[in-house]
Amino acid sequence: MKILMIGSGGREHALIKKLLESPKCTKLYCAPGNGGISRDAELVNIGVMDKENMVKFAKDNAIDLVFVAPDDPLADGMVDAMQEAGIRAFGPNANAAIIEASKVFSKNLMKKYGIPTAKYEVFNDAQKAIDYIKNENTTPVVVKADGLALGKGVIIAQSVDEAIEAVKEIMEDKKFGDSGNNIVIEEFLTGPEVSVLAFTDSKCVKPMVSSKDHKRAFDNDEGLNTGGMGTISPNPYYTDEIAKECMDTIFIPTIEAMNKEGRPFKGCLYFGLMITPNGPKVIEYNARFGDPEAQVVLPRLKTDLVDICEAVIDEKLSDLDIEWDNGAAACVVMASGGYPVSYKKGIEMFGLNDNGGVDGAIVYHAGTKYENGKFYTNGGRVLGVTATADTLDEALEKAYAAVGKISFEGAHYRHDIGKTK
Repeated sequence: MKILMIGSGGREHALIKKLLESPKCTKLYCAPGNGGISRDAELVNIGVMDKENMVKFAKDNAIDLVFVAPDDPLADGMVDAMQEAGIRAFGPNANAAIIEASKVFSKNLMKKYGIPTAKYEVFNDAQKAIDYIKNENTTPVVVKADGLALGKGVIIAQSVDEAIEAVKEIMEDKKFGDSGNNIVIEEFLTGPEVSVLAFTDSKCVKPMVSSKDHKRAFDNDEGLNTGGMGTISPNPYYTDEIAKECMDTIFIPTIEAMNKEGRPFKGCLYFGLMITPNGPKVIEYNARFGDPEAQVVLPRLKTDLVDICEAVIDEKLSDLDIEWDNGAAACVVMASGGYPVSYKKGIEMFGLNDNGGVDGAIVYHAGTKYENGKFYTNGGRVLGVTATADTLDEALEKAYAAVGKISFEGAHYRHDIGKTK
C-alpha cells in the first residue's frame, strides 16, 4: 500500500513512524515534510493547501491512502478533493472540520446540544465586546479568535485592561487576519487540563489514551503560550470514572450532535478538556491529531494504524479492537532560542544520528532540514524527544537523557515536563 502524508511537523513524523510499522505500508510519501521526515519518507515538494497538485500527485502515483494531518487543508476541503477524485483519505470533510475551524460554531454546537463547556458570548463588533467586558468586570477572562490561528488565537486576560487590549489586537489590528472577524469571550475555567484524542467513523467513537500538554514556554508554567513544550501519557488526573463521564456527556454527544447537524465527523477528533470542580468541560475541539500530544499517544498504540484508518474510512470502527501499551510515554520539546516570538533558523544540530534520532529514544522532527549529511534547525519547535517505559518517571528520565545528547546553539527546553500541575 502506498501512502501519502500531508503535513510537515512533529505530529506528521509521529504518524509516519507509526504507519511504517504496518506490514501493509510499502511506500510512504510526505508533502512537504522536513529534514527528519526525509529519513523515513520520500518528500514531495507540494504545499499543504495545493489541492490540485496534491490530487494530481496522488493519482499519478496510484496512492492507496492519503492522510491529511494539519488543520488548514482539512478546513479547506483537502479530504473532499481526494474523495471526489476517487482517492481514499483519512480525515474529516470540510463541513465537519469546522468544529475546529470556527470556535463560534463549536461553542454554539455545545450550547445547542448541552455539552458541558465554559459560559460564553460571541461578538462581531469590537466596541460591543469591550462594553461587555467592562460590564461583566470578571477576570481572568478568555478571548478567542473565531478562526484558525496556528494555535495562538486564544488569550487569557488577567485584567479588564488586558481583555480590552486582546479584543483590539484580534478585531481591530487583525493580529490573526480574518480569523478575528468574530470573537468568543468566555469564562475562565480552573482545574487540571486533559487532552483526549479519539478515532471516530461518525457512528462509533474510540478514545485513545489520555495525555497532558505543557503549553507555557518556561518552567513552572511561566512565559508565553506555545504550541506545546512537552507532553506525558497517561494524564494522572484522567481516572476511569472521569473517562466514563466524558464518554457519556462529551464524546458520544459530540459525535451525535455533528450527525444531527448534517456534518458527520470521520477521522481523529481532539478533545481539549478541563476537569473543573463541576465535572469535565470542553475547552476546545481540534479536527486532527494534536501536536505534541500525538508524540506520546502514538508510541503507545499497539494496533496497526493502517487498519484503523481503513476502518474509519469504511465506517467499520466498531468491528476493530484497538489495543494500547499499559506503560507511559514522555515527550520533551527542544525549541529554538527566542521561541515563540522570534528565533534563528539554519543552526547546525549535533548528537543526532543519520536516522534523525538518538539511541533509547524516538526523536520526532518538527522544524528541521537535512543537507549534506547534517541536520539544521528550521523552525520554532525543532524536535520532540520521546521515550516510553513502564512508569512515567522512567519515561521522563529516558527522554531527558536523550535531550542531553542533542545540542544546537540557543536550544531551549523545559526541565519540569510531567512535574507541574
